[in-house]
Amino acid sequence: MNIYDVSEKAGVSIATVSRVLNGNSRVSEKTRNKVLKVMNELGYTPNIFARGLGLNTMKTIGIMCTDSSDMYIANAIFYLQRELRNNGYDSMLCCTGNNLSSKQQSLDLLISKRVDGIIIVGSKFLSSNPESDDNRYITAAAENLPIFLVNGHLSGRNIYSVICNDYYAVYSVTSKMIQSGRRDIVYLYTSTSHSGLNKLMGYKDALCANDLEVRPNYMHLCTKNIIRAKEYLSHLHDSGASFDAVITSDDSLAVGAVKFALANHISIPDELSIAGYNNSILAICTEPEITSVDTKLEELCTTAVDKLMKVFAGNDTVAGQTVIPADIVTRDTTSF
Repeated sequence: MNIYDVSEKAGVSIATVSRVLNGNSRVSEKTRNKVLKVMNELGYTPNIFARGLGLNTMKTIGIMCTDSSDMYIANAIFYLQRELRNNGYDSMLCCTGNNLSSKQQSLDLLISKRVDGIIIVGSKFLSSNPESDDNRYITAAAENLPIFLVNGHLSGRNIYSVICNDYYAVYSVTSKMIQSGRRDIVYLYTSTSHSGLNKLMGYKDALCANDLEVRPNYMHLCTKNIIRAKEYLSHLHDSGASFDAVITSDDSLAVGAVKFALANHISIPDELSIAGYNNSILAICTEPEITSVDTKLEELCTTAVDKLMKVFAGNDTVAGQTVIPADIVTRDTTSF
């Protein structure tokens, strides 16, 4: 028995039920009595979600990530914890790795610690198939407390996503490469997650929109590893493949592209244009500095916390998905 059952049987929103639980004066006496009657009939006892809305709250939010050593995730954790502190909340961090059972165990652990809500960082927690049973542990947890996904999307009640439009970001930077005269564009990427697949599709669609061939050997999946990126481009170059641009799904791979060009005396950006992703500190650690897509990570995190606070306040207008547009920060590795 949960808050949704009360909401459905009483014919009111979840936010209205939460207001009744909080003693909020915005609920009419008639509605309050109806909700209380349904609670009594169902034998409903306020659960963890109700505590998050103000009843004996632990004032603690669980944060889950796969790898806190990853620069993107580490920065996200910093922004999230800062914003939570600013709102009077502590946080509890679980670094799960990529194993599904470990992710499930970590989520169960956070719930057992009576956290008020959970923020999941990154789309690697989600199966690329939204209907997959692998996502069920998240939808099940959302029956008891709000779940926020930063840079990941999953539909479901009490699940909220704050994402960058990865598809359009890569589509845009690929289009700019083409408009600047580039025709043989390599794409290096690190993941086949929801985010990773959206980026890949943006690259492919931009090529197709400009009547350019999508070549399998010009798309390569590799880890976030500078040397691996350099090695693959060297392999491509040594095999006789001609390319005049490299776009990557992470700045680390773009650094590898710069190292490849320097090792082979290829002029940047005259002979080879390079664009990275995430606009991390790595983008300004090379010479020349790297053009990169700014995914507005800080804004993603502050927006997630702001919306979480609104959910706690009983605001029933919080959107299930919020999209933050990316920017392209142009530097010296491109001519557009």
